[in-house]
Amino acid sequence: MPKDLNDHICDEQLFSKAFKSYSKDLHDFLYYKFGSHINPKDKVQEAFIKLWEKCKDVSPSKAKSFLFTVANNLTLNDLAHQKVVLKFQQTKPKSSTNENPQFLLEENEYLQKLQQAISNLTEAQRVAFLLNRIEGKKHKEIAEILNISTKAVEKRIYGALKQLRKEIDGI
Repeated sequence: MPKDLNDHICDEQLFSKAFKSYSKDLHDFLYYKFGSHINPKDKVQEAFIKLWEKCKDVSPSKAKSFLFTVANNLTLNDLAHQKVVLKFQQTKPKSSTNENPQFLLEENEYLQKLQQAISNLTEAQRVAFLLNRIEGKKHKEIAEILNISTKAVEKRIYGALKQLRKEIDGI
């Protein structure tokens, strides 16, 4: 039986459709999982290049999983260097404004506590929480992106909220 064109993603229309469908979600996934310092746009582009190079081996139904796995692995390979950059960014002083000094002090304290509390979350909780609360994605969408069940997403978000409330209670 001859191989159908839809058995792989080498068709330009299918590849273009995959890019339009998955690039924003992939970018947001990388951004919320690792932050902007890893340059998620570049990682998305690299993942799609790898998909094109391996297009004969990847069916359209597996393209999303392939892209997310490749992008995640590319990012993990660069993470060691980026941890140093992130640490520097967190300790960098803020520029002064004309706000009340007491307000600035309290705001800075709150932001530090919030950043610390979010960084203390497990990676799974942090990713699910940020995708839900910052990006506004629904639990079902997050479950598809992370390739887990909706119940697992709910548990991660609930756990993150519980942990954040406990750590930021003093404010």
